[in-house]
Amino acid sequence: MAAIPFQVEKYAAISAVVRACALTMSVFNRLVKSETVTKDDKSPVTVADYSAQAVVNTILAHAFPNDPIVGEEDASDLRKPEGALLRERIVELANEALTGIVADKENVNWGLGKARSSHELLDAIDRGNYAGGPVGRMWALDPIDGTKGFLRGEQYAVCLALIVDSIVQVGVIGCPNLHVDVSKPDGERGTMFVAVRGQGAQQLSLSSPYGDGIPLRISSHSPLSSIRFLESVEAAHSAHGFNARVAAVLGTSQSPNRMDSQAKYCVLSRGVEGDVYLRMPVPGMGYQEKIWDHASGALLIQEAGGIVSDSLGRPLNFGSGRTLGENFGVVATSIDIHPKIIHAIRQVQDEEKIGKF
Repeated sequence: MAAIPFQVEKYAAISAVVRACALTMSVFNRLVKSETVTKDDKSPVTVADYSAQAVVNTILAHAFPNDPIVGEEDASDLRKPEGALLRERIVELANEALTGIVADKENVNWGLGKARSSHELLDAIDRGNYAGGPVGRMWALDPIDGTKGFLRGEQYAVCLALIVDSIVQVGVIGCPNLHVDVSKPDGERGTMFVAVRGQGAQQLSLSSPYGDGIPLRISSHSPLSSIRFLESVEAAHSAHGFNARVAAVLGTSQSPNRMDSQAKYCVLSRGVEGDVYLRMPVPGMGYQEKIWDHASGALLIQEAGGIVSDSLGRPLNFGSGRTLGENFGVVATSIDIHPKIIHAIRQVQDEEKIGKF
């Protein structure tokens, strides 16, 4: 019987994300609640970022030693003498996650069960320094996507994707604070979203991350007047005003659903909590989207029957390096609504050019 493509990669990614989610939740409960934090002062969110990346990269290095990783963090500051206290915290947390007992698919070990040295974990973090490119296999990792959501105890995500020759083949997103049942927003929290190209997309719970899960299908029947936009909480991350003008062109009066991280892709894939994820650059910021912020989510939407492009309707290019440098903006929605969103974006852009706004 022929092997199912990318099954080993899928289960390794699930194992890594489950442990990283448990680690980040532990950091929040033990450190964030008791400390005044900002990302600039080596705070608990920084500890969580580094230690989660160490855990994920350690598992990937064992399972796929030849695969490079494009990650958000590097360990240069941790190697300095003044980084000793932060380094000790990270090593402790990472080893807790690597040695803790967590059920794995068919009891595959992934090199777990033993503590790593500080040197080994710093080297694991630095495996994320790969520059990316159009050819070969590579993993894209965001150990904590949605920093401010994490600090607020709201939405954030651990995101991991396998990219082969510029095409995302596996995407796994863990959302520790996202409710499992859409109809029970006060019920169980902790979700896992898994997509493999050509094999569909599923939602599972973080407490039971293996199995078939719930098949996902993006909504494709909303009239334009009732569609709801998904967008970032922070106005600095996406142009809220532009989104509002696009919504007005479409004739929708629904308030946007704002949340941090790739959790937006996740709720879009469930087809209930939003119909369009629109992320347009804030003028003057010069920001380029990072591939780790969209790789997993883009595949999730595609496998749920939707489409993801930039604001010009072009596919996202995950083979141009660490950023989506060739793309402008991100649009994710159902196939039937997508061309109408692109048309509305162009209309608003044309109106901006003639000074209507």
